[in-house]
Amino acid sequence: MRLGEVERLRGELSEFVADVFGSLPRRDQRRWGECYLRGLMLDGRRKSIQPMAERLPDGNMQALQQFVNQSPWEWTPVRQRIARRLCEAIGPEVWVVDDVSFPKCGTASVGVARQCCGALGKRANCQVAVSVHAATDAASCPLEWELFLPGEWSQDQQRRRRAGVPDEVCHVSKTRLALGVLDRLAAQGLAVSVIVADAGYGRSVSFRLALEERGWSYVMAVDPKEIARPSTAEPHQPDYAGLGPPTLPRYRDPARPLLGLIDADTLFQEVTWRQGSKGAMTSRFAVLEVRPSGKEASRTAQEQAGGRSRWDGVLPLRTLLVEQPEEAAGPTGYWMSNLPVTTPITDLVRWAKMRWRIEHDYRELKHGLGLDHFEGRTWRGWHHHVTLVTAAQAFLTLRRLDPKAHTSA
Repeated sequence: MRLGEVERLRGELSEFVADVFGSLPRRDQRRWGECYLRGLMLDGRRKSIQPMAERLPDGNMQALQQFVNQSPWEWTPVRQRIARRLCEAIGPEVWVVDDVSFPKCGTASVGVARQCCGALGKRANCQVAVSVHAATDAASCPLEWELFLPGEWSQDQQRRRRAGVPDEVCHVSKTRLALGVLDRLAAQGLAVSVIVADAGYGRSVSFRLALEERGWSYVMAVDPKEIARPSTAEPHQPDYAGLGPPTLPRYRDPARPLLGLIDADTLFQEVTWRQGSKGAMTSRFAVLEVRPSGKEASRTAQEQAGGRSRWDGVLPLRTLLVEQPEEAAGPTGYWMSNLPVTTPITDLVRWAKMRWRIEHDYRELKHGLGLDHFEGRTWRGWHHHVTLVTAAQAFLTLRRLDPKAHTSA
């Protein structure tokens, strides 16, 4: 936005800041929060503190630096208020679990390490954050974030101390971080939508099972190498040999990769899930009932049955969505869901494909609002900056959803 456009929004922005930053105890903190948001929305190549302060009529580099990096205001209540407002405004069909990377130089920035960097498409020095977004085809916005702390940070006390990493924060997997974020959002009383994610999360059987334990529905991309059995497969009980504990029921045929469950009898149908800039988004899909197999699936089935001796050997049914475009020689995408196989295929496809909205979020957050422009190094500074960027996008999203604001603009 140009300076004149941002200045014309100051009244609306002040009301928004008074609401979502109402937990900040001091008036000057809310003032600099509003100033920072204007700096993020204002046109400019860099959205780090110094250039933003120089572009703003009331910018003060020292005050903004102190507000973001040193001021001890709590970001959690701010994010909670943003999440509540956005869920009310968007009415999300899905929550999308994802992660995003921030290329970095050096080793001092909190959480930085040489790891898989999606922004560069290779292993590189970067930070990685796990996020959950509320989404429909028309709108989306991040609800919560968590910074991934690589294993090398767990034991390096000097590095942790310099970056201000809290003692209770340690290295955990991205799927566990995602579960923690989802638990926090659910604890706020927000209605958990259908959860979607790419194969980076969907391939984790333990992650899917954890969602099921919480009573949440999901549609997640999975690896075609995952093994399963057809819905018609039934275990048999081998004869007891008379020695040791009875043999567990077992399936006669080995589990197969998902691709092996698709044959000439699989019924594909054409589904349109949304209108894109170049016309209708259409492809062919099939829905099957399968029994996910493997150690984790079997162990969980035993536990749910009350133990090894009580398990009848039957693996639970799950819904598999498969995409195979007309021109393709074979399937190009697989999604596993715990929704009933009777769920309309148009809904399954729309939810599976709604992850595209997150790419829209990241473009705006990074290129428009400077999500990855933060030059501070501390845990507190990173969380403050990400919270302020989320607030700026939430404000713009609410304006886009408001017909009156759109008309007046």
